[in-house]
Amino acid sequence: MERVLNIMPGSTLYVGRAVDVLPKVLPAGRVVVITDANIDRLYPDLVHRYEHIIIGSGEAIKSLRTVSDIYDKLMAMGADRSTFILGIGGGIVTDIAGFVAATYMRGLDFGFISTTLLGQVDASVGGKNGVNVAGYKNMVGTIRQPRFVISDVEMLHTLPCRERRAGMAEAVKSAIVGDAALFDYIEECANDDLYNSVEYMQHIVSSSVAVKADIVARDEMESGCRRVLNLGHTIGHAIEKCCRDINHGEAVAMGLSLIAHASSRRGMMCYDDVVRIDTTLIALGFNIEPPIPISNILREVKHDKKRKDNILRVVFPEKIGGCVVVEMTIEEFEKLILQI
Repeated sequence: MERVLNIMPGSTLYVGRAVDVLPKVLPAGRVVVITDANIDRLYPDLVHRYEHIIIGSGEAIKSLRTVSDIYDKLMAMGADRSTFILGIGGGIVTDIAGFVAATYMRGLDFGFISTTLLGQVDASVGGKNGVNVAGYKNMVGTIRQPRFVISDVEMLHTLPCRERRAGMAEAVKSAIVGDAALFDYIEECANDDLYNSVEYMQHIVSSSVAVKADIVARDEMESGCRRVLNLGHTIGHAIEKCCRDINHGEAVAMGLSLIAHASSRRGMMCYDDVVRIDTTLIALGFNIEPPIPISNILREVKHDKKRKDNILRVVFPEKIGGCVVVEMTIEEFEKLILQI
């Protein structure tokens, strides 16, 4: 059954089958698809019905060079301000497609079909679009809302288990940030079988996005409450930078565990909730122990793009379903984490 959620005025999430939803939401006129080779191979009938630009896959292609190549191809096609950009893929594709759409000819209309769990619960929703620079994630980007996002959980069946699990870390994050009932739901069905249930996954995706949509509606430009969506990411991004063989979701899971323990140490979160978080992450298949020394991770935290001078805005969970942003010096943060 299709589920519909308004993210922002003029931006709507549809959780349902892409082949059924797309004809109803795609505007009339010229459409150019931006996607990667994997999606082109898996869904050629969907991709090839439109003009299309195929890019590579993996974090390395999320760069200004890729964006420049797409600009060149759009210009060669004669794409103009009436062209609609349709990004089909996971978070890397939607980040690139959204960034291109937001900047080509000062902005084109665009929408997404999100094909990974990480994209469906987080990356494709909220209007943030960006690319990496010098190895640092999303250092250059825009905030511009897609006209629509279609999340088709049936497309998740083509993904390896590790990729599906990566997205679940962001769902757990959303639950800790703002939906205790969602955390209960994930906690109760935390096993590999949940990924095979359309009903379970549609509930988890729509509930996760509802948390994000509510926050984004109140703070689109991330000047206030939207910062809570970075829960676990200050440490998680640092782990990603240090460990190339760990994906985003795995790093976020480690970050969630570490920051929950830190919050408990500060007297902000009861230890029973910390245990629930750790137990649920482990049941979902995550290793919550970083594979490198904490001191290495903290060196990368100093490069966090959200710092201001020597001040970090750190998101601490106070309970499952509620978080707070605390400003602290990098030295204070390091001392706290080293005590865990």
